[in-house]
Amino acid sequence: MIENYASTPISKVGRGLGTVITLQIYGDQNEKILDQSFDLIAGYEDRLTVNRDHSEVMDINHAAGLHPVQVSASTYNLIKLAVYESKQNFGFNALIGPVVKLWHIGFKGAHVPTDAQIKAKMGLTNPDDVVLDDANQTVFLTKKGMELDLGGIAKGYIADRIRDLWRAYDVRAGIINLGGNVLFVNSSPKRASGEWILGVQDPKKKRGDNLTTATVHECSAVTSGTYERFLEINGKKYHHIIDPKTEYPVQTHVAGVTLFTRDSVQAEIECKRLFFAGGSIPGWKNDKAGRYGAIFVYDDDSIERIGV
Repeated sequence: MIENYASTPISKVGRGLGTVITLQIYGDQNEKILDQSFDLIAGYEDRLTVNRDHSEVMDINHAAGLHPVQVSASTYNLIKLAVYESKQNFGFNALIGPVVKLWHIGFKGAHVPTDAQIKAKMGLTNPDDVVLDDANQTVFLTKKGMELDLGGIAKGYIADRIRDLWRAYDVRAGIINLGGNVLFVNSSPKRASGEWILGVQDPKKKRGDNLTTATVHECSAVTSGTYERFLEINGKKYHHIIDPKTEYPVQTHVAGVTLFTRDSVQAEIECKRLFFAGGSIPGWKNDKAGRYGAIFVYDDDSIERIGV
């Protein structure tokens, strides 16, 4: 039996954004769409990365305490969103880089910094010290030593832009996977219901070992967890997710939370909101607002599902 054309995908795998990227589209054999998608990713990475000495974001960081820096519209809009969400004080903070570097968890030289070292850096993490000029699209970090890092939401933003590109080409369906940040585009051609199936990582096992699955319609799925990077000293574990209120790893019984939302940048933000809340928030699920559901995995291996 010949497989239906619409359910025969083409795909491309590559590296970018510090991870492995897999793009897969159904119903269109035009590989230029995938090539253009990777070009789009590379363009955003060039502007947003903090892992090279030069990018638009690094230009802002180098000019901290000195002068404003004008950036492209897309970079400015993402920074504006990041600063706004950072000011909501729910756990996400795009300015926390100086403290994260102190801990350096997940990398060579990771250690527990002293209280004095942490206090010395805390004054550099206040989002109120970022001056945004909408008219000139400039960003100014007012204190020398401040650092802006969009890594907490950049993948989601870029995934949404890839989806925009695919919709411009009328792609039948597809899967955007930016290192575990997944965005399902349109309905699955493999099931009459149009639903996709996603595995949810087991926090205590290697990547790819799933604890459960979710069946979902078109949405984004993003996971935050304590299990991938941590530092262990004298039997005590310190994970890599730093609480901006304390500048220490957030205290929680949540091992991981997977979010299902309409947009991928939204999933990045809401994932952190629920992770820092330590569990479900009454009234959080709201289909009209694009908040479809969540799956919590707790330290005792118990699972809590909301809407999925």
